[in-house]
Amino acid sequence: MAVVYLTEEALNKLKKDLHHARTVDRKRISGEIADARAHGDLSENAEYDAAKEAQGKLEARIAQMQETLANARLIDEEQVDTSTARILSTVRYKNLRTEREKAVKLVSAPEADVSRGLISITSPVGKGLLGKSTGDEAIVHVPAGELHLKILEITRDG
Repeated sequence: MAVVYLTEEALNKLKKDLHHARTVDRKRISGEIADARAHGDLSENAEYDAAKEAQGKLEARIAQMQETLANARLIDEEQVDTSTARILSTVRYKNLRTEREKAVKLVSAPEADVSRGLISITSPVGKGLLGKSTGDEAIVHVPAGELHLKILEITRDG
């Protein structure tokens, strides 16, 4: 897995979620498996099968969080250079076809939340904006075609 850049807030949330999964969720699922075993024949026990499947999904999620944590690098938002679009930059741009302006914050994949204007640097738009400066134009390839964007402003706030 590649390096994952996280803010202090996202890193703390990841640690909290991992702790909760290891302690609370594991204990809950273990109890569900024990309850299902108590119902007798495991070969035809749907509750047991569902609990075992949930256990497998939880363990995979825990492993993924551990890997992300192992590869996480903390980034200081105060140190983000605003001469070019980088991770943690807020980029205001205009879609040259629709003439609409939009501002997005470039973040790591685990922090992405499009509804809050947080887009991943690994998304098509994120990749297209990375490295650009104010005044630059970017052609971004998305599933629906091409977007032609003009960078209006790069900040580290918001």
